[in-house]
Amino acid sequence: MPLIERLPKKQRHQQLLKIIEENPFVTDRELTRELKVSIQTIRLDRMELGIPELRERMKQMAEHSYDQVRSLPLDEVVGEVVDLQLDKSGISIFEIREEHVFSRTHIARGHYVFAQANSLAVALINDEIALTASADIRFLRQVHLAEKCIAKAYVRSMSGHKGKAKVEVFTYVGEEMVFQGNFVIYRSTGEEHIEGGM
Repeated sequence: MPLIERLPKKQRHQQLLKIIEENPFVTDRELTRELKVSIQTIRLDRMELGIPELRERMKQMAEHSYDQVRSLPLDEVVGEVVDLQLDKSGISIFEIREEHVFSRTHIARGHYVFAQANSLAVALINDEIALTASADIRFLRQVHLAEKCIAKAYVRSMSGHKGKAKVEVFTYVGEEMVFQGNFVIYRSTGEEHIEGGM
């Protein structure tokens, strides 16, 4: 029996709470690997602690913690937006499914990973019109079928007089970074102010 299962339930519950608090997007399967217990133990512990499953936690976060996307319809953002503070930061989750991978290798097609990051970068902008002007991207490792990509985007600078924002996006699978992108996003506000607020 793994050492962790010999721990008193109270200590195991404390560890479980700490892990979920640090990463609310952690899956039950990832918890089993981290805590070295069976998936049934994780599910029972979550039930006892009143912690909902991942999908329900994502829904609760989405309902309580984000601004309304202005720059594009929410259904055009690739992935599920779970946190969004306009002109500041945002998080989306995208699960790689059969339709997103190459059939022979089950490796995700790169344009889906890029699209998640790019659409989140655009969604962050607090403006009616926001378009990608340029992108400097790096794929750090392959993403596989059934993996969950968690994209975290941050607005690094805004130049209102030029109508552009710099947005940095990091995409993770678990704790491992798989993609990084630096986006320059054109926003209409800057030009409207220059031209007299048309």
